[in-house]
Amino acid sequence: MRNHYVVTGGAGFIGSAIVRGLLREGAARVVVIDNLLTGRESNLDEVRGAIEFQGADIRHYEEIAPLLRGAAVVFHEAAIPSVPRSIDEPEFTHDVNVNGTFNVLRAARAGEAGRVVYAASSSAYGDTLTLPKSEDTPPKPISPYGVSKYVGELYAQVFSRCYGLETVCLRYFNVFGPRQDPRSPYSGVLSRFAVAFLHGEHPVIYGDGGQTRDFTYVENAVLANLLACEVAGAAGHVFNIGTGARISLKEVNNLFRRLSGNCIEAKHDPPREGDIRDSQADISRARELLGYRPAVEFEEGLRRTFDWYRQNNC
Repeated sequence: MRNHYVVTGGAGFIGSAIVRGLLREGAARVVVIDNLLTGRESNLDEVRGAIEFQGADIRHYEEIAPLLRGAAVVFHEAAIPSVPRSIDEPEFTHDVNVNGTFNVLRAARAGEAGRVVYAASSSAYGDTLTLPKSEDTPPKPISPYGVSKYVGELYAQVFSRCYGLETVCLRYFNVFGPRQDPRSPYSGVLSRFAVAFLHGEHPVIYGDGGQTRDFTYVENAVLANLLACEVAGAAGHVFNIGTGARISLKEVNNLFRRLSGNCIEAKHDPPREGDIRDSQADISRARELLGYRPAVEFEEGLRRTFDWYRQNNC
């Protein structure tokens, strides 16, 4: 690998996994930018001596511009990653996800970074009926979060076309795995399920449980990022990053019952505003252009995740 990499949001769940992936692949210099608003330094404990940590905020251009200068690749993971929170706090979500992304792109351009790999989101598709969802499916976001992440994609593509900055956009589909924070009301559903089963509590399903997701183990997202930073033909493209399959929340609940040995029934609350019914990725473009093939299937990822929460007394 080349020398200098920057990961915004590198103390977060996905960002810290990318940091560890870069170091495994032999990256010589990894700079982490994180204001610790949602990230945690403890996510980097095992690699703290091998990275440069900068407590900067992507909303402040002057703070981040010197840190991106000369980077081979900037992995832009920093965001407020929650549909419900974006509905509660749309201004804040916009400020971080749109204004912050704009700052990262212009800092990367000014600092002559080689490429920006942007963490886009399947939320851009909204509640479209067509499955699986391909990159040619017209975006119809139904939450401020979905809008904000899609605007980031548009800015990335404009910076490529107008200024020659190489950008790659990865539309993540429901990434899960170890270190995902289960304690926030905005946490991902699988982290909350895992902790509920560990503590013998009823997991909460919003709606009837028939809704489906293409749950994607975090190491698959890491693999996609590492491919996206190296493959020459990836620049300028948007890629779905998922598994190409889907599973219902009822089925997930049953898998957790089997993993935990706790035959706990889920509690059903009303559906949440902004949540979609079904999601499934068409990953053929990522397979063809990136060489991406999910390395970890859903059930294996779920087992690894549950084991991690159990071992860490979450």
